[in-house]
Amino acid sequence: MAAEAAFRLDRSEPGTLAVSGMLGFATAAAALQALNEGLRAGDRPRLDLAGVRACDSAGLACVLAALAAARVRGHAVALQHVPDGLRTLARVSGVEALLTPA
Repeated sequence: MAAEAAFRLDRSEPGTLAVSGMLGFATAAAALQALNEGLRAGDRPRLDLAGVRACDSAGLACVLAALAAARVRGHAVALQHVPDGLRTLARVSGVEALLTPA
């Protein structure tokens, strides 16, 4: 996997967990674990997806699973800068509403 395609999280901005790189089959397991750990404490109410360069159905599933896990723990997480490709994938999959906080 090329370095520029690797999944990365950035915690430098207070209250925000920023995602960059690839969200897909190759990174799905590690991405889901990292997202769950990054959102576990509930001190990061924003998930910024501006740095996501590519996303497939596995990446969409990771984002949705991380949001659901946070919700189960009682933490609301708002998405920021959802890439058009991810939003389109969610729309054609019939899950776009899940990208919006309840």
